[in-house]
Amino acid sequence: MTQPSIHPLGDSALVLDTAPPATLDCQRRVWALAEHARLMPHVVEVVPGMNNLTLVFDPLKVDYETLAAQLQSGWDAVQATETEAAEIEIPVRYGGADGPDLVELARHVGLSVDEVVKRHTQAEYIVFFLGFQPGFAYLGGLDPALHMPRRAEPRLEVPAGSVGIGGAQTGIYPAVSPGGWQLLGRTELKLFDPARNPPTLMQPGDRVRFTALEVRA
Repeated sequence: MTQPSIHPLGDSALVLDTAPPATLDCQRRVWALAEHARLMPHVVEVVPGMNNLTLVFDPLKVDYETLAAQLQSGWDAVQATETEAAEIEIPVRYGGADGPDLVELARHVGLSVDEVVKRHTQAEYIVFFLGFQPGFAYLGGLDPALHMPRRAEPRLEVPAGSVGIGGAQTGIYPAVSPGGWQLLGRTELKLFDPARNPPTLMQPGDRVRFTALEVRA
């Protein structure tokens, strides 16, 4: 694994970036570094992302150079260890009004609709990180045969629970929002609930599988 780059983000944050592609080993190392960074003095917030880690710090108590050196030392020291993870099943209704892009995606990748659903449900996914909106999990593990670019024109309103593909990843929209991912189906599961502890259904490192309740072309 190549050495990461570290650069400032404004006056009170810094980012550690690793080279693509995103891999599970790299993400595990980012998660381990995040735990290490939470113990570093004067760090206010730690935000793990995909192939990166952002630290927000108090610039009156620690300078960028000192923190960057500590973060680099931490990266050199941590190991990409496997952590305890929940196993989550996502029941999905594929196609039809719930998955308006399923037929076009199948045509784009040269597979039948049934084969697309089969491949999407056979894979085991790992939650790489949460972002975009509360509870939105970016999942690694999508079959390469299903990779498809985002829509040229994003939708103004994607229903909550929509399951989509964007590039090399699959994910689920927790709430109604604009979005450009290719929509395969929809789940009734509530991915974000502020009254729940924790409020997000999925956490980084969790293992996820999709199951087909129905397939409509």
